[in-house]
Amino acid sequence: MSGTILVDRELRACLGRDLLSAPGAPPIEDRQIQPASLDMRLGPLAYRMRAGFLPSTTPIEQRLEQLSTIELNLSGEGAVLERGVVYLVPLEEALNLSPELSARFNPRSSTGRCDIFTRVLVPGHPRFDEAPAGYKGAIWLEICPLSFPVRLRRGDRLAQIRLQRENASIDAEELREVHRETPLCFIGGKPVPEDQLHFHEDGSIAMSLGLRGRDLAGWRAALFTDVVDFSSEGVHETEDFWQEIHEKNGTCILEPGRFYIFASREEIRVPPHLAAEMLPVDPGLGELRNNYAGFFDNGFGWREDEHGVPIERGTPAVLEVRAHDMPFLVEDGQIFFRLRYFRASGRPDALYGRERTGASYLSQDLTLARAFR
Repeated sequence: MSGTILVDRELRACLGRDLLSAPGAPPIEDRQIQPASLDMRLGPLAYRMRAGFLPSTTPIEQRLEQLSTIELNLSGEGAVLERGVVYLVPLEEALNLSPELSARFNPRSSTGRCDIFTRVLVPGHPRFDEAPAGYKGAIWLEICPLSFPVRLRRGDRLAQIRLQRENASIDAEELREVHRETPLCFIGGKPVPEDQLHFHEDGSIAMSLGLRGRDLAGWRAALFTDVVDFSSEGVHETEDFWQEIHEKNGTCILEPGRFYIFASREEIRVPPHLAAEMLPVDPGLGELRNNYAGFFDNGFGWREDEHGVPIERGTPAVLEVRAHDMPFLVEDGQIFFRLRYFRASGRPDALYGRERTGASYLSQDLTLARAFR
């Protein structure tokens, strides 16, 4: 049987069984459930660390004794996490996975757009951002703000989990068939022909950077800013934290070590029966790091008329980019990332951005995190 990612109604059925509240944590709320993922909440304490680490044979509690320097209280008004410092936070969720279920984790979109590097640690597991089938126990989140100091509170949601049965990947031919039936990406509102797309065998499509024709080509994080209040909406003036970037002849030069927000040239969409993950650019394609947040729930960029007929358009993907060791020129249409599609167990009860509380990025275009006006 082909593998699938669980959708919202199945995630609800997993509450209290495969998905638990950690000891002392409040119950998991319905608003945490997305079409094919569950938002996870920060616990009451954050530990400032001298270094990050991979949890394999050494218990996390032992590493805390070795590496932790300060304990911060995230309850109430929370605490400020300093730029460039590593912190470790236990999450309010725990796992009790059945043998047929495994888990993958991603930062949420707002996390990446605030340039907060996160990854999930599962005790005893030698890889970040995944939990093996049948795992039972706690989940920890490593956090490192890279551009701004950030205020975090208990209950803030920086990462998300998705559950899957077996391997939910689809292959290139299946993805081609989906694109023929209902186009997966557009340029200028027109479907991109199949012969102009680069399909990879792992079920992904190569996507490119969009610069030309935009009055504002991107944003660059400012240096030495005030604190970002992560969980608040519209509380910060954009110009206090971001600098406008304009293209010249379809190009921009990135400064080494600086953080940028761009948008894809293609408008993408994720059909209701699929989910997708953005994969970083191949290091062989350039001296940059692309995208911390990468999961696209079912229905991202997908629109239907009143009769349920798909509308031929999509939504640009926002790209979080950092140049590495030297100035680096990027140009419009340059291959920048791959969008890998996965088979879901069915159409969710509610697609991305619809019938849910809170704002979404369904109609985004160079959209910053919600904390900025």
